[in-house]
Amino acid sequence: MLSIGSVRRRRQIGFTLIELLVVIAIIAILIGLLVPAVQKVREAAARSKCSNNMKQLGTGCHGYADKTNNNKLPPAVLVGRGIGSYDDTNMGPNWAVLILPHVEQEPLYKQYQISIQNYQNFAKINGSTGSNDQGWRGMRGQNIPVYICPSESNGDTLGGRQGGGWARGNYAANAGPADPNATRNGAGSSSNYGLPGNGPMGINYGIGLQQWTNQSGTSNCIMINHIRVGPSADDMRGTWAFGQAGGSYTSLHAAGDCYTPNDTGCCSDDVSGCNDRPDIQMGCWSGGYGQAQARSEHSGGVMTCFGDVSVKFISNSIDERTWYIMNSRNSGQTMQYNF
Repeated sequence: MLSIGSVRRRRQIGFTLIELLVVIAIIAILIGLLVPAVQKVREAAARSKCSNNMKQLGTGCHGYADKTNNNKLPPAVLVGRGIGSYDDTNMGPNWAVLILPHVEQEPLYKQYQISIQNYQNFAKINGSTGSNDQGWRGMRGQNIPVYICPSESNGDTLGGRQGGGWARGNYAANAGPADPNATRNGAGSSSNYGLPGNGPMGINYGIGLQQWTNQSGTSNCIMINHIRVGPSADDMRGTWAFGQAGGSYTSLHAAGDCYTPNDTGCCSDDVSGCNDRPDIQMGCWSGGYGQAQARSEHSGGVMTCFGDVSVKFISNSIDERTWYIMNSRNSGQTMQYNF
């Protein structure tokens, strides 16, 4: 027969409801403290991987220059002779296609080499052979790990225009803060602030490294910007082989409604078929081509690769004029920014 004392001792072995609630509350507090710390560790790891990607791509651009006459960078995109205001139906290979042999993707490049060379000849300024050979587009669905940022949330959504199946990417040639069509073939241009706004890469043009050194200097101008993937299949922003503004190069920013990295205004980028999503820092006007801002899902700013292959983080709060100068390789101004 159990005594009253032994019953009391058994009851005291378990938790009371209040004690259980206190334990749950303590666990919740600990999780609340732990989650931000885990997120910070993940973001730090993502930034490190993104930085390594950019450095490899910057080195690839220099590797391309080493193999060309006059030590020139690749063009942001090739556009054939006689093609005026081009669109995505007749664009040629872009910088990311041309540097494939220099980022450990030579087998893929060789598979389409004849088509690429045909279009390269077609894009030469002075009369040449070649044709509007679009066979190179067969590589568009290839996922290239070095072209995608680990922080990207839409990287698995293939681009749906022009036959669809375009793999995504987060790195863009800097075509300068001026209108890319105005700087075509290396032509001079002035844009915002009355300063020249040519980038180191442009339509049918890549700057010679020695010439760049004699202008702003490779350490004072961005070579590769970070971009984001469009939030829908038809939004071709962030598409590594797609040679359009917002697809694989930035241009005409630090001007008008496209002001600084990750700007929050509507209609910021000008990319046909895009989605205007200023709520997620992806504002866009879908009625044209030519304007594209640097964007990323890294907290507070964007990763950039300068001409000397140094990778630097640029804050969203950068002054617009400074951002313009940082993206122009011939502004004639001294960049002043504390990294």
